[in-house]
Amino acid sequence: MFAKVLPVFAAVAGIASAANSACTKTTFTLSSQADIDALSSCSTLTGDVVLSGSTAAALNIGSIETIDGDLTLTNNNIISTLQSSTLEKVTGAFHLQNLTTLSTLSFTKLTSVGSINFISLTTLNALTFTAGVTSADSIVISDTFLASLDGIDVKSADTININNNRRLVEYTSSIGNLSTLLNINANGQDLAVNFPNLIWIANMTISNVSSFSIPSLKVVNGSMRFDSNFFSNFTAPNLTSTTSGDVSFVSNADLTNITIPGLTTVGGGFQIANNTALNKINGFDKLKTVNGAIKMRGNFTEIDLPALGDVKGAFSIVSTSDITDSCTAFKKLSSSSNGGNGDIQGTFTCESDVANANSDTNPTSTSSSSGSKSTGTDSGAAGLSVNSLAVLGLAGVAVFAQLL
Repeated sequence: MFAKVLPVFAAVAGIASAANSACTKTTFTLSSQADIDALSSCSTLTGDVVLSGSTAAALNIGSIETIDGDLTLTNNNIISTLQSSTLEKVTGAFHLQNLTTLSTLSFTKLTSVGSINFISLTTLNALTFTAGVTSADSIVISDTFLASLDGIDVKSADTININNNRRLVEYTSSIGNLSTLLNINANGQDLAVNFPNLIWIANMTISNVSSFSIPSLKVVNGSMRFDSNFFSNFTAPNLTSTTSGDVSFVSNADLTNITIPGLTTVGGGFQIANNTALNKINGFDKLKTVNGAIKMRGNFTEIDLPALGDVKGAFSIVSTSDITDSCTAFKKLSSSSNGGNGDIQGTFTCESDVANANSDTNPTSTSSSSGSKSTGTDSGAAGLSVNSLAVLGLAGVAVFAQLL
């Protein structure tokens, strides 16, 4: 009898082996719903899944629960609906790009992806991610019709890059740490950004947002840059330091107040320039050490940094208004050759009544116009040593380009 059973076992093993073989490939190239349905016996696909640029108007991923690889659909002007009620995990990239007719994206059980790259989805106005994606190392969402990012709420990530989503008006995330880059720019003018739980971040570049809330942020292990935003007030009540990078506020036309009361150390340069509504700088009560240069350009009537005691680079402040009293106080920190105690180790410049002060927003420039009223200069000390305030923006572009 045992001899009769053996062929049955062999047959079952053969079926299982064939099924496993059908579910594992280097790349699954699927061009139709029939191609997907042919994999109905596979709960897991091991390999990259590429959906063709020429498909039906609607595709359903079917019974697949896990894709151990990438899921890619690009350059398709036919598909309007991509959906799955079973897919829970994509270990690689979920990459959708140049899909001009995609209006429905529904993955009701998806919770984990290696990365999200949604680029040029010009008719997609909502995500139907009912369970919610809570795990992803990298998120890039660019040039979409999305008004909300509901359905994507990761706890930690390497990179988040949200740009050129013109209808996006609100982005709230419970993320706690970001290890490389947060880049938000060129989205809807009314975009409100809220990161209530963010404690630690490497680098951030924020542009064109109406509000930006980071109440829990303690450490920036890199640079923090705010350019051309629409908010009037910025506060980071728990931020204590940037360990290696710059703090920069440039061309935020409505900004009237910056308050970072616990900031003690800036690891790189400290720049505030061309924020034309900002008349007073008095929200840095504990700032003691700046390891790069300090550069300020604006319409200031008062600049108060009461704890300042160690500036490794140059110190350059120029205002369209009279800041004689502020300059007198800072001159005491300049080099001994300029009558100070040497706390400022680079060149010292502080000037009032410079008509075009706001035109100088170059992070590597200390030039000022002639004809100004100068309260003190020291040209014999070391030159400007800002740790490249512009590098972060280029880094964001580089990260984005690698993801395309």
